[in-house]
Amino acid sequence: MAHKAGFVNIIGNPNVGKSTLSNKLIGERLSIITSKAQTTRHRIFGIVNEPDYQIVFSDTPGVLKPNYKLQESMLRFSQSALEDADILLYITDPYEKPDKNDAFLKKVKKADIPVLLVINKIDLIDQQRLEELIDFWKNELPNAEIFPMSALHDFNVENLMKRIIELLPESPPFYDKDMLTDKPEKFFIAEIIREKILLHYKKEIPYSVEVEVEEFKEGEERVDIRAVIHVTRNSQKGIIIGHQGSALKRVGTEARKDMELFLGKKVFLQLYVKVTKDWRDKDNLLKQFGYE
Repeated sequence: MAHKAGFVNIIGNPNVGKSTLSNKLIGERLSIITSKAQTTRHRIFGIVNEPDYQIVFSDTPGVLKPNYKLQESMLRFSQSALEDADILLYITDPYEKPDKNDAFLKKVKKADIPVLLVINKIDLIDQQRLEELIDFWKNELPNAEIFPMSALHDFNVENLMKRIIELLPESPPFYDKDMLTDKPEKFFIAEIIREKILLHYKKEIPYSVEVEVEEFKEGEERVDIRAVIHVTRNSQKGIIIGHQGSALKRVGTEARKDMELFLGKKVFLQLYVKVTKDWRDKDNLLKQFGYE
């Protein structure tokens, strides 16, 4: 039997469950998940390896109309997913407005590769509403195969996976068979810290934050990590730190526990907060933070 391999790119508007589905399909928690929109900022590859196939899943930022250069970079990540895919997974849910980003949807309609349309979060609606959505999407994307799904509850995820495997083109693997992702450990360390900030701070704070891992020293039994949390204003620095450092300590404690699970070692974590004005609009800083 010939080996199969391909890129399966997960796209859609913000907050429809792309990262939840991505993590379920990969079988590992690579993308951070919160109830806030724009949680995913980068394009993250997760690689599923079996003897006769390799699937390279790509989780992308939600499609949005950019207000600053960071969001322009996020949109480029999403648009690039249309260009190098073997299979597209377009994720929607019962609550988003389908015309939220018409220009992007038009590009999906023109795709000459298989499109699998996932209507996620169907556990939150009744059968009549689901049938209405299926009829709508059959008309909107007539060439797409439709998969009603609840990624959170594992409903229909297995059937989607089977169909992806069927559609994979014959190809040798693109990556070594022991690779899980294209990202280094430092990337996921920064994402773990950013996830805790998304969970514990409100309003504009999480969207003004970038995390940079300045030091990552791995010993036999312990990993020493020093990370800087960049914010755009002095007032945000005070909020991140909290009264007598209590808020920052909570972030650090929760992040360290997740890091120890991720790395399989004890972690000594130092967190600092730095005001880096307008980092979201400065090309040199965006490049430094990995937004190419």
